[in-house]
Amino acid sequence: MSDIAKEIMKIASKAVKKAQKRSLENGVANVYSKNGNIYFQLPDGTITQTTPKEYSV
Repeated sequence: MSDIAKEIMKIASKAVKKAQKRSLENGVANVYSKNGNIYFQLPDGTITQTTPKEYSV
């Protein structure tokens, strides 16, 4: 990976972490996918595969 690509990744990673923190502070769950499974990080820090009621259709 080039130095420019590394710097872009560093800036992007920092921005994502800031956005995730802000979401949790505003009561919004962070949503992740790993190996085809969906995970929710709730504002209280809990990580679950159960869809929060706010996201149910």
